[in-house]
Amino acid sequence: MIRWRDGVVWQVGRSWAGAVELIVEVGAQRVRALAYPELVGTPVAGDRVLLNVGALDKGLGTGGYALVVALPDRLPEDPPEGGHLVKARYTPLQAMVMGADDQESPDHDVLRDADDLFGTPVVVADLHSALPAVLAGVYEARPNTRVVYVMTDGGALPIAFSRTVAALREAGWLSSTVTVGQAYGGDREAVTVHTGLLTAVHVLAAELVVLTQGPGNLGTGTRWGFSGVQSGEAVNAVETLGGRAVASLRISEADPRPRHRGISHHSLTAYGRVALQPADVVVPDLDGDFGDAVRDAAEPLKARHRVVRIDVDGLYDAMLAAPVKLSTMGRSLDEDRAYFEAAAAAGRHAARLVDIPPLGVWSQNS
Repeated sequence: MIRWRDGVVWQVGRSWAGAVELIVEVGAQRVRALAYPELVGTPVAGDRVLLNVGALDKGLGTGGYALVVALPDRLPEDPPEGGHLVKARYTPLQAMVMGADDQESPDHDVLRDADDLFGTPVVVADLHSALPAVLAGVYEARPNTRVVYVMTDGGALPIAFSRTVAALREAGWLSSTVTVGQAYGGDREAVTVHTGLLTAVHVLAAELVVLTQGPGNLGTGTRWGFSGVQSGEAVNAVETLGGRAVASLRISEADPRPRHRGISHHSLTAYGRVALQPADVVVPDLDGDFGDAVRDAAEPLKARHRVVRIDVDGLYDAMLAAPVKLSTMGRSLDEDRAYFEAAAAAGRHAARLVDIPPLGVWSQNS
């Protein structure tokens, strides 16, 4: 299951919050590697490193690094005491963290009886690559919105793997992050999607939440075998807690795989079969035959959801102004514009909901 290698750090490359790239000499070759200093310590040139090279040998796009498992000759100091949440549980690199919902946490008293999101809009998307496009739509419609990102454990477990999140935090496009389930490394940790959402609203004062899996979507080409099925489960969590779920559709005009062209089967399964609670399903108002095909494909979702058509005028320019380069499955904004416009349209719609009171409050004040 693990392909082990022993190597020596030849060069330390770029770094971002929680991660550092390396060039490691393994025998006669040099390979690109990634280390998480909070887990293994900070490598320097000349360090001996133990590597997991499985993803590298398989040629995976997202996870195509050798991963540093340990610096065996220079172990890091023990971390500070505190917290008993175990993430990546019972793997060799399980991490002990302080959860917001941990009994030892200063946030525990706030969360102990928390049970309501008070109508806070939550954009749910399948792929991590949707995140910056969603935010572009949010800020185009409502500048200075306080947005918290909740990362699930469907893809990468360490949030530090995402250069996108690090850049969005640095640019001020995300106020905070929460990692839930087995994922770890956010500004706050939480045990479940439910407590992660409650943490975003009650502890981090989110006006709007974006929820996606981390980088590295897993798919098998089967109806049910993909990690984005969590999108439907997230809709259920949002609505159960009294939030306003905004479902971002995975749409593509450029994907070579028929199952992902138009509205991806991932979205149709997650929102059409898994999500039992109603959401606002955002359909971007695209031009031409492709736009007609997308609207037709969304029709069955009306049986359970509120299908909302949102114009995309101005969203392309908003995405060009994003602080990160937009990319999905190796395709740029111009190469798969419909994908990104769908995500940005969801962000635009969610931003417009921020100042609308929850239904119960509206009824009392009307």
